[in-house]
Amino acid sequence: MKKILSIALFSLGLFFFAGISTNAQTVGGSIGTVARGGSVKGTVTLSIPGDLHVNSNRPNSEYYIPTTVKVSATGAKTSGVSYPRGRNRTFQFSESALNVYEGTVSFSFNLTVPASFKGNAVKVRAVVRYQACNNEVCFPPRSKEVTLTARVR
Repeated sequence: MKKILSIALFSLGLFFFAGISTNAQTVGGSIGTVARGGSVKGTVTLSIPGDLHVNSNRPNSEYYIPTTVKVSATGAKTSGVSYPRGRNRTFQFSESALNVYEGTVSFSFNLTVPASFKGNAVKVRAVVRYQACNNEVCFPPRSKEVTLTARVR
């Protein structure tokens, strides 16, 4: 009975740790000021704790889920998300090198505000979807959302 209870508590601890680890990434970003009828470059930032990595946008395997960034705005146009190159690494769970992001990763995009825009600010919604892994296993994919604001002059 003690052995079953110990295994159950250990499994629960792993499940709890996995939930914390895969949720430890933070998403932020910034956009500058943009003139009506103009464009500005914005940035979405994914911060990854030191004991984890996430698959890059091109992880070198069809079986791993790539990191994606989707941006949208009401009353303005978003386009051109740029993905940085990842780093090729081999892990205990993979026979071949995977392309991954580690540390802080920035994704840039363009925001274009029409000349007829009426407000003083544009809200941009960014959703980052990623699969976090440690050196032994990959966790289920997650999505995190952030709202960025560009001042309009």
